[in-house]
This record gives sequence, structure tokens and C-alpha cells, in this order.
Amino acid sequence: MAKTKHVMYLKLSLTLLILAHVLATTNGLDSPSSKTGRPWPFKKLNKPVVLMISCDGFRFGYQFKTDTPNIDLLISEGTEAKSGLIPVFPTMTFPNHYSIATGLYPAYHGIIMNSFTDPVTGDKFNKGLDPKWWLGEPLWVTAANQGRKAVTYFWPGSEVPKDSWTCPKELCPHYNSSVTFEERVDNVLSYFDLPQSDIPDFLMLYFDQPDKEGHEYGPDDPRVTAAVGRVDKMIGRVIQGLKKREIFDEVNVILLGDHGMVTNCDMKTIYIDDLAEWVKIPADWINAYSPVLAMNPKWGKDVKNPSEKNAELVAKMNEGLSSGKVENGEFLQVYLKEKLPKRLHYSESSRIPPIVGMVGEGLIVRQNRTGVHECYGDHGYDNKYFSMRSIFIGHGPRFKQGKKVPSFENVQIYNVVAEILGLRPASNNGSSLFTRSILSSSGETGEVD
Repeated sequence: MAKTKHVMYLKLSLTLLILAHVLATTNGLDSPSSKTGRPWPFKKLNKPVVLMISCDGFRFGYQFKTDTPNIDLLISEGTEAKSGLIPVFPTMTFPNHYSIATGLYPAYHGIIMNSFTDPVTGDKFNKGLDPKWWLGEPLWVTAANQGRKAVTYFWPGSEVPKDSWTCPKELCPHYNSSVTFEERVDNVLSYFDLPQSDIPDFLMLYFDQPDKEGHEYGPDDPRVTAAVGRVDKMIGRVIQGLKKREIFDEVNVILLGDHGMVTNCDMKTIYIDDLAEWVKIPADWINAYSPVLAMNPKWGKDVKNPSEKNAELVAKMNEGLSSGKVENGEFLQVYLKEKLPKRLHYSESSRIPPIVGMVGEGLIVRQNRTGVHECYGDHGYDNKYFSMRSIFIGHGPRFKQGKKVPSFENVQIYNVVAEILGLRPASNNGSSLFTRSILSSSGETGEVD
């Protein structure tokens, strides 16, 4: 009996010892996962890492135009937005890249178009780096503020100093279009060759294709197809570089685009001067023509209520456009900005001009018929159009294999990255619950049930 009790005591002691060891190695202060409080199951990296890659102007569906074996690999082994990623309005490069980075709609992060004039101050923004324009807190700032290391390779807006982020040259090279795609990939991969403690937590990489070819020739041109193939090769270069370092399955790779592309031609043009029968609109009232018509009328100091005059102007313009007498007029709808559809989230900013025209998909607005232009590609249109969608693919330990999720707006991505990295997110327009629909629990892997 005494022997039996002794054996039971030894078994109990051994069990308690094993349990204590497990708790110490998974939740202890010296655990590699101590930053997030979660177990870390990997062999090479001692922390979660996210690599986000943007392919500018990669319209959803481009991946079917040609063989894209590397993108296909990420899709088959990861999570994909089944019908594409929905951009914010306006569907332009700078507003969307900064929405991805901040989780904010343009009205709240301040970059309301690629270039614009502030109606209040008269100051002009043209992709400049003055911090006054760039509101909100982008991911690289969130990471830096919380003691993490971020790398931004040509991401729009990342060169702007903000809070503890100073865009150090070793982590934030300034944009240089002459740097080849191969160099960009290799330079980003080189950060994984640093000592374990120096490897960045968050890396961002930007390619300006296939947007460049799309603008020049339109989305259906074979040169766009070739650009898609080239981008896929760069994704393959990333994959092979991570595999060579034996960390491909440990890095959370997010591949996405900022917007789509559609073909424009002169035969699909709306001319402002054709509205002269209803109202004459001087060219200096118009800040931008298309794909978003931005108007800031200059009524003069003798007009006591410019808001009423703006409303009258909008009414007269819409009357003419819907009359059937203005060529392609039915494809332009003009709004006071506060009357824009709520789904656009495009009114709560003094930088947005008082009158905004929503241009039909693939249509152009010009002042008059002088000058002839060939067909080309453009974007910036209403984000309800499927042609404006881009791609989202997530691959890595926090993304389930072979999972398809419904399309979602890109303001959700900020919270996704913050969740993976264990960061406290800044205030944003995304939903904190969205991450549950797209991410696995920490360390959970395998196929979709």
C-alpha cells in the first residue's frame, strides 16, 4: 500500500512539473510570444511578422488574363476576397493607399484625391509630404509608437514624419521609380537576414504596375497582360526568397491592390459648355473634371448666401443633364457634397469642395470640345462599379488555407494587421469584429473545415 502511494505521488509530481514547464514556455515573460500573450509555434521567427505588398491598379480579374502561378499559390494556400477588394471613394491611388494604412475613409484621413485645392485655405495638395495634409495614424506609425519596427518601401504617405515615425532612410527609402522591381523585392527580403531581434515586425512593398500600363493603354490591352505576368514573377521572387530563408509559412503575406481600371474614350465625353442653355460654368470654378467632378464656385463677396446659390447651380446642372439635349448627360449626376450617397462616406471634410459630380463608369468630363484624346485607362469612379475592385489575398499562419471571404472595403485591413501584430489600433472606420471573419486564432493552421 505504501509503495502504491509512493508511485502515485511520483506520477502526480511529474505531471505538475510538466504542466509548470508548459506554462512557463508558452506564457512566461521570456516567451517569444510575450508581446502578444499568445503561443508562438514557429521555428525561425520569434514573433508575428506581416509583409504587405501592393500592386497599383491590379483590377480584380487580371489574375485570369494570363498564367499567374505564384498568385495562384497564395490563393490556394491562403484566404482570398472571393469577388475582390472594394476600394474607398474616390478610387484613386493616394486616397486608397492611405485608407489601407489608416483604416480611415478619405474624408477623415485628409487625402481626398490624388491632387486637390482646399476650398477654405486655397492651398494645393499634389502628393506632397507636408504633415498638415496627412491625418490619422497609419500602420507604420502605430507600430513605431508601440516600440515595433516597420519598413515601408515606397508606400504612398510613408515618407511623411508623424509622431515617433521619422521615415529613417534605412527603413523608409524615398520613392525612386528607377529602382527596379527586382531590387525592391531583394531589398525587402534582406531585412530577414538581420539578427533575429532586428527583423522588422511589419514590412510594406509597393509596385506601380499594372497601373502604369493600364493608364496608357486601357485594361484590355496585351501590354497590361504582360505587366500582370511581370508582377506575378515578382511575387514568385518574394515566395522563393522566403522559402530560401525557411520562413515562407511563418510570414503573414498580404497581397492586394488599391483600385481597378476601366477604358475611357472621347466618344464617351460630357462637355460642361453644353450646359450653357441652363447655366454657364466658368472653368475656374472647376478643380477637377473626371473621374470625379469637383466644383468650388466663386460667387463673389456680394453674394450673401453662397450655399443657396450652390443648390440652385446643382439643380440647373441636373436639369440640363437629364434633358436629353446634352450628349451623354444622363451619365453625370451632380450633388451638394452633403447630399452625396452616405455609402461613399465623402462629405465630412472641409477639403471636399461644395459640389461633387459622380461620373458614369468609363465616362469623361471636359470643359469643351477643344483637343482630341485617344482611348486610355482610368479609375477614380464610384466604388460600386466592379471594374474598380482590386484583389486581396492573405497567406501565412493567421490565414486559413483555401478560404474564400465575401468582398470587403479596404478600411478593414488596418485592424487585420493590428490584430496579427498584437498592436493597439488607433481610432479608425473599420470594424473590430471583422478580424474574426478573416483570421484564424493565433497559431491555428490547416485547411478550411
